[in-house]
Amino acid sequence: MKNIKTLTQEAIALLKSLIETPSFSSEEEQTALLIENWFLQNSIPFNRENNNIWAFNQHFNKSKPTLLLNSHHDTVKPNQGYTNDPFEAIVKDEKLFGLGSNDAGGCLVSLIATFTHFYASENLPYNIVIVASAEEESSGKNGLNSVLKHLPELDCAIVGEPTLMQLAVAEKGLLVLDVIIKGTASHAAHNNPDNPIYNAIPVIEWFKTYEFEKISTVLGPVKMTVTQISAGKQHNVVPAECHLVVDIRVNDCYSNQEILDTVKNHLTAEVNPRSMHLNASSIPISHELVQAGIALGRTTYGSPTLSDQSVLSCQSLKLGPGETLRSHSANEFIYLNEIEEGIQLYIKILTDFFKQ
Repeated sequence: MKNIKTLTQEAIALLKSLIETPSFSSEEEQTALLIENWFLQNSIPFNRENNNIWAFNQHFNKSKPTLLLNSHHDTVKPNQGYTNDPFEAIVKDEKLFGLGSNDAGGCLVSLIATFTHFYASENLPYNIVIVASAEEESSGKNGLNSVLKHLPELDCAIVGEPTLMQLAVAEKGLLVLDVIIKGTASHAAHNNPDNPIYNAIPVIEWFKTYEFEKISTVLGPVKMTVTQISAGKQHNVVPAECHLVVDIRVNDCYSNQEILDTVKNHLTAEVNPRSMHLNASSIPISHELVQAGIALGRTTYGSPTLSDQSVLSCQSLKLGPGETLRSHSANEFIYLNEIEEGIQLYIKILTDFFKQ
C-alpha cells in the first residue's frame, strides 16, 4: 500500500493533467483516459461507459452494504474574466490554478486517492465503489444517473464537491418550470380584456409571494424565482401567450412532484416541468458517516447548490476540499494544502466510520 504522502503527490499530478485536458460536459473522453490510466498504474480493475469510470474495492462482498464515492471530471466553459490560461496548471503562492481545479478536480483526485488507499483492505464492513462521473455540470443523461443501473444497491454516499471539508448534510433540489399564460390575440388599438401579459401579473405575484409551509432545519424554505419572461413580437399586436420560466430550489421536506402539484393546484396556467429527477437530498446528523466527521471537528450545514446527489436515492453527504464560491469563477484555483488535508480527512473519516 502506498503511503498517504505518495498518494497525495500523485493525486496532485493527476489534477494538473486533468486541468490541462479540456473536458466540457459530454466532451470528457480525454480526461476519462487519464483516470483510466490511474487505475491501470495502480492495478485496479475498472469499468467505463461513455465517459464515466467506476471501480470496486478488491474484496467486494455482495452480502455487505455499499458506500459510493463520487465526483465529476467535466467542467463548465471558462468565463471571459480569465487572465490566466484556463488549461494551464499554474502553481503560485501554494495555489493550483486552472479550470476545474476547485470544481471539482480537487475533490475527484482526493476521492480517487482515498479509494486507492482502501482498495486492497480486507474485512471492511462496507464495500466501496468509486464513480468518476461525466456530465454533472449539464445534468446530462450520460452522467452518474446512467451508471447507477450497473451498481449494487447503495446504502450511503460521499459526493465530492468543494465544501472546505465541512459536512453538507442536505442539498436543495431543482425544479425548472415553463409556464404558459394564455390570452386572446388582437390588434393593440382595440380593447382586449384578455391580454396574456396582463394575465401573467397575478401568476408572477403568486410565485413571488407564495410560501410553502414546511421549512427545513438545514435548508430553510423552498425558494421560487421567476427568471425569464417572453411574449409578443410586434408593438401593435397583443400576443396569444406569455411564457415564464421559474427556478424553484426545493428543500428536503418536499419532493419535486409535491412542489409541482402545489403549483398546478394554485394556477390556471399551463405548467410544464423540464425535469423531475433533480430532487433534494439529505443524510441524518445521527448517521455514522456524519458523526465520524463531527468527531474530527467538522461542522454541518445545508447546501443551496446542486450536485450529482440529486440523482441518488440513498442517503448522501456532500464533502470535499476547495470552496464553492470559487466554482465557475475566473482564474479558478484550489490550495495545495486543501488537497492534502482533504485526502487525510477523507481517509480518517472513513477509517472511523468503518470502526463503528
